[in-house]
Amino acid sequence: MEGEVLDPCAPEPGSFAVDTRDGRVGRVMGSVGPYVQLRAPGGGPEWECPPESVRPAPLGEVLRARVREVNREGRLP
Repeated sequence: MEGEVLDPCAPEPGSFAVDTRDGRVGRVMGSVGPYVQLRAPGGGPEWECPPESVRPAPLGEVLRARVREVNREGRLP
């Protein structure tokens, strides 16, 4: 959003991150208030995560997440 000050430590929208509270991997959709919004690879509802509980996803997790997204896109009509 225009004029919004982004946290320099926050993950970039579009990147993959891990919610350290439960280990879920999600694509960073953005942020609302103090929370980072994540969405599971391949879609689904977004969930909010406090920024201190988000870390960048390791390369292996990113590759698995991208494969899930591509597989899901292949099943769409």
